[in-house]
Amino acid sequence: MVRKLLNATGLLLAPFLPLAAQSQYELNSGWQCNNIAKVTVKGEALSAPSYKLSGWLPATVPGTVLTTLLNNKLVPDPFYGMNNQQIPDIYTTGRDHYTYWFVKDFTEQHPAADGQVWLHFRGVNDGCDIYLNGHRLNANTHFGTYLRHSYNITQWLSKDGKNRLAVVVYPPAVVGNPNGGQGGDGTIAKNVGPQYTAGWDWIQPMRDRNTGIWDKVTIEKTGAVRIKDPQIITKVPGVRLPEGKQAPANILVAATLENATAKSVEGTLRYTLAGNTISRKVTLAPNATTTVQLPDMELKQPALWWPSGYGPQHMYKLQLEFVDNAGVDDTEDVNFGVREIQTYWNAHTNSREVAVNGQKVFIKGGNWITSDAMFRFSRERYDAEIRFHRDMNLNLIRIWGGSLTERPEFYEACDKYGLLVFQDFWMSGDCNGRWVDPMKKEDQWTRRRYPDDHNLFIESVADQIKMLRNHASLAFWCGGNEITPPVDILAAIKDSLLPSLDNTRFFFHYSNTDSMSYNTLGGNGDGPYNIQPLSVFWNERTFPFNSEVGSVGVGDYESLERFIPAANMKAPQNVKDGVDSVWDYHKYIPYFDFVDPYGKPKDVKDFANKAQLVNYDQYRGLMEGFSAHMWDWYTGVIIWKTQNPWTALRGQMYDYYLDPNACLYGNRTGAAPLHVMCNPVDGNIYTVNNTFGYYTDVMLELNAYDMKGQKKQLTQVFTEISPKSLQKYLSVKGAIERMGAKEGMFLSARLRGKDQQILDDNLYWFPDSTGNYSGLQKMEAAKVQIVAQKAGADSIRVKISNPANGPVAFFNRVSLVDSKTKKRILPVFYNDNYVSVLPGEEKVVTISGEAIGKSSNAVVTVSGWNLSEQTINIAK
Repeated sequence: MVRKLLNATGLLLAPFLPLAAQSQYELNSGWQCNNIAKVTVKGEALSAPSYKLSGWLPATVPGTVLTTLLNNKLVPDPFYGMNNQQIPDIYTTGRDHYTYWFVKDFTEQHPAADGQVWLHFRGVNDGCDIYLNGHRLNANTHFGTYLRHSYNITQWLSKDGKNRLAVVVYPPAVVGNPNGGQGGDGTIAKNVGPQYTAGWDWIQPMRDRNTGIWDKVTIEKTGAVRIKDPQIITKVPGVRLPEGKQAPANILVAATLENATAKSVEGTLRYTLAGNTISRKVTLAPNATTTVQLPDMELKQPALWWPSGYGPQHMYKLQLEFVDNAGVDDTEDVNFGVREIQTYWNAHTNSREVAVNGQKVFIKGGNWITSDAMFRFSRERYDAEIRFHRDMNLNLIRIWGGSLTERPEFYEACDKYGLLVFQDFWMSGDCNGRWVDPMKKEDQWTRRRYPDDHNLFIESVADQIKMLRNHASLAFWCGGNEITPPVDILAAIKDSLLPSLDNTRFFFHYSNTDSMSYNTLGGNGDGPYNIQPLSVFWNERTFPFNSEVGSVGVGDYESLERFIPAANMKAPQNVKDGVDSVWDYHKYIPYFDFVDPYGKPKDVKDFANKAQLVNYDQYRGLMEGFSAHMWDWYTGVIIWKTQNPWTALRGQMYDYYLDPNACLYGNRTGAAPLHVMCNPVDGNIYTVNNTFGYYTDVMLELNAYDMKGQKKQLTQVFTEISPKSLQKYLSVKGAIERMGAKEGMFLSARLRGKDQQILDDNLYWFPDSTGNYSGLQKMEAAKVQIVAQKAGADSIRVKISNPANGPVAFFNRVSLVDSKTKKRILPVFYNDNYVSVLPGEEKVVTISGEAIGKSSNAVVTVSGWNLSEQTINIAK
């Protein structure tokens, strides 16, 4: 941001205040576009404000060509049914079909004195030429999906303030054959851009390969000097705790200054933090760019930033200013957290161990592709998705290498919610040659040299490091997914770019490199990716820091209805041949015989409901199994994957429409920071403490319930639980087998604090001696009472009471629904869901989110395994 607020005497002038408020703004509306074949003039003529546009389409910027076509109803929604097959693919049509001109008229006056006006592009895929008011701004075509670019447009602004920007955007040079392989035929990786756009095993191809001005376009106004690429490094020595008095931390600040004038400029770069002003005088040569390191600052009593589950996410705001004789030339606001991330080699597990502020942290992560496969990004959607990850009790997100360097708004949400980020660069073993692959056009040696332009890749890495390095959440850089970059790119990143631009973060050569997780088992070093018996998670040792391991993830019936046509709503069979074509197109992973023990599904709704039981059990079991061996077998685990940027039927804790399924809440339970859990194979009970707190006088309660709700106490014992520890207690295998032999049974495992409040609550359901849930299939209906009441402008409190002398009210889904449309209100957030209520007890589910305050027709619905759907009005 920028402003020239002071006159020569140094007094603040009121007339400048409106200008200051508009010192940076986004060009995000009023764009028009047209296909290159329909534009008969060159860019110089097209960008003249007097040139008349006729028959042009309203364009979505930021956005892709496909997004604009969809918004103009020229293509069907590619996320619904088989619609994507109806959209022409660029491999067949040729690149010109998706080559478009984008035009934007805007008002901006010539600045006074030494004022400067800048045009910034934060992301264009892939090439573009840019014209303003009859002048070409870039001498050579700009290439690089991930490379920001800026232009000083001061001299080209029109005298009357009416300006026209015209941009022609070219698709990637090599669009790739979407032949069904991972990244299609692999040649999409010849570009420096996203690889998934040619299709993967969890997504169909994006037909335009995401061509477009896909990220923000902004205008910035400065004085003679512009502040660029600030860097804030925080040093937090010693071993810290979230609470109590803090020793000082050290703050190191630098920034690049660009003098846009033909004369020398003297001034001061400065900032104020916690009552201290830090500054350095600078002399800038004409048209010079200089990086300035400010004196170090000691921050007393710092409020530290911690990962989710370990402490609060305190943030600071720092405003850099450059001041010369004429006043404030430019300011740059930077939000940052005070924290230091360390890594060590754990010789016992043979894997990387992570510490934050001196405290080791067991990594519970999720793999992320991108928020939206068509690059329809928003701050609100990012916030909701990262909040879901926080609610899953995760503490890390890995950005997979076949996609993006995520946007600053993504990182802001991770800063806010405490999610560490493991950021891959843009490589994948599939496209870049790790394996023999008959689907690929070229051999491994050729693919190993992708992309074609190594210098562009290196330049893009440098730029993205500068863009993201101040975020507290950014923890690690990684060369790529399952493969290192080519040797010259790898050397440039590790030996040049990171040492000079960001020497505070560990760099992994690739996502399952030996420096992360030493592979003694053979195979690829990550996976598997399909449904597994719970015994595998608990008892079979896998890679010591598994970067990708996951399971199924079909949503419930309401989720399926959003993108599967009614004619295709068929319960899938156990073999692929029995899967409907739409389900297959949307990448369904078979549940095999994991659903049938609950009773063979009668229809697709019954299947989806029973699939939620499997989902919950799978991800609770995954997280519990890894936690049961933390610091012994494992130092971390990252789920493949936690979200879908498309309407896929796998690897998701919530669907594309931001509706959570039982995967999220099973994961939330299994990954709880303080947790009691049961090994389903040997019946052993454990507690795991993933916090820095020491718990004394904790009551461990184990109770068994039969299908009628009759209770049998197994044990009740006081214990103490040390920080960052796992503790084994006793086996209840015999009790489970005896009580559950005929119909199955429930096991309630709880931890209570000193005031008898529940610290952790975990309910298991076990099958009968044949492996079937015969008792569940004939449970009596629960006779619950449900009350919903407003608890604030954006929150609702739902209390479910289950009377004594009846069965468990099992696996209840709470939903916020529009009473008129009967559709769920999205997104909203539940502190828990798919909840079970024991006889004689009650549970409270809190619903929160801005969507609550915006809806005047909201009601609550609750339905469960043995509870028909009930609709509850919300009391004020």
